[in-house]
Amino acid sequence: MPVKHPKVAVLLAAYNGMQWIEEQLASILDQSAIDVTVYISIDPSTDGTEVWCAEFANCHQSIVLLPAAGSFGGASRNFFRLIRDVDFDGYDLIAFSDQDDVWHTDKLKRASEVICAREVDGYSSNVTAFWQNGKTHLLDKAQPQVTWDYLFEAAGPGCTYVLNKKLAMQLKASVLAHWQELQGVSLHDWYFYAFARSQGFKWFTDPVPAMQYRQHESNQVGANIGIGSLFMRYKTIYDGWWFSQVQLITALVGKETDPFVRRWFRLGRIQLMLLSFSAWKCRRRLRDKLFFFLICWATAMIGKKTK
Repeated sequence: MPVKHPKVAVLLAAYNGMQWIEEQLASILDQSAIDVTVYISIDPSTDGTEVWCAEFANCHQSIVLLPAAGSFGGASRNFFRLIRDVDFDGYDLIAFSDQDDVWHTDKLKRASEVICAREVDGYSSNVTAFWQNGKTHLLDKAQPQVTWDYLFEAAGPGCTYVLNKKLAMQLKASVLAHWQELQGVSLHDWYFYAFARSQGFKWFTDPVPAMQYRQHESNQVGANIGIGSLFMRYKTIYDGWWFSQVQLITALVGKETDPFVRRWFRLGRIQLMLLSFSAWKCRRRLRDKLFFFLICWATAMIGKKTK
């Protein structure tokens, strides 16, 4: 039976967010049929974000500003800090939020209902990217899961993720156990999804968009569309970042000894060639399967940039 008014802890990582955070928080506090508490962790900012959030928290009982904890240097480390420091006792669900989006009023209600109806542990959804000039674009991440996609991509934007209590508590335990190693993980949403899938938790990606996903020049990771995005993706692979993240996340979730993974884990020339022929079970979207195949061969033939 679904909880009538589930209690949801929303973990929000902020950094120089004064342009957008008030609208984001308003959309979270406006969630329907949900008892929500927002926990905010702020990377030291220069635009007054800390002062504004402190004043806002003083006026809203459902807003909790975590104490300063030094510089994180990126959203992922900030989210890991939130996972570590927020007490999940008393909550039915744990959700994640960026500082600059706009949530639909039924975002958390729908997530709660889907998690219950489909008996899944993790939830994400499509989003509608939007730009200041009025342009919008649906970001479709709801392709069927494949066997090993979680080692090579996230489920979608982490700001759509909602976890049930069991998954959230085990994720917290993993974060505490691997704290130092996790400081090298650049994308928290990729790790969260990889952890969930690798540990046997069920995940569903909702094709119905749940929020407006703001695009601006300060996005750490934005909408993956267009030729420019494709070029940037290749650059991260050529620079060695992407494959190093694959290896790190694979090791952190304990899959490096799996027979399939052992075939390619060293990512040498032969291993990359072998991996290319498994593209169909490493990425969800057809375009990404083709790109994956080509990039494995290109990296095997050309190599990656040496530092």
